[in-house]
Amino acid sequence: MAKVYVFLADGFEDVEALIPIDVLRRGGVEVVTVSTTDFPLVESAHGVNIEADLQFEQIDTSDADLLMLPGGMPGAANLMAHEGVCQAVLAQAAAGKKVSAICAAPAVVLAGLGLLEGRKATCYPGFEQALKDGGAEYTAQLVTVDGNITTAEGPAAAFPYAYELLSQLVSQEVSDQIAEGMRFKHLMA
Repeated sequence: MAKVYVFLADGFEDVEALIPIDVLRRGGVEVVTVSTTDFPLVESAHGVNIEADLQFEQIDTSDADLLMLPGGMPGAANLMAHEGVCQAVLAQAAAGKKVSAICAAPAVVLAGLGLLEGRKATCYPGFEQALKDGGAEYTAQLVTVDGNITTAEGPAAAFPYAYELLSQLVSQEVSDQIAEGMRFKHLMA
């Protein structure tokens, strides 16, 4: 079973974390939510308190198939300010393992860490200059995959992003089945 760690920092965008968590769990992926604060409770950008499965100090990401970074502000900035998250993401990428980020997180965290140099990536409009400054080619797509890094644009991309990650971690067939069961395919018809 694939394993994903989702880093939650105060100010994360609600749907950019919860939709992928839901979709991946429906698809049989082990998803561990991780608080990057001093407490298990993390407050979203819209004032929703989420109790994470574990706190950062309790995890070892060496068994991760994917590290996922939700966006939102100041959530993405809070992720970038967390030394442990930055070290984990750099180690994951250096090992050639999967990293994903959505909304502001591709620009603030991934580009900020130098992980998008020479890669294609997308992000929330208004953050594209940070991607370019980090050496990325901005695609303006809902979801962009370049090697082991997957980026997504923003809240409206949360479902396509989640299904893309599920297809990478399990299979396209399972991703399509979950999308159909959740009636997402109906929206795209």
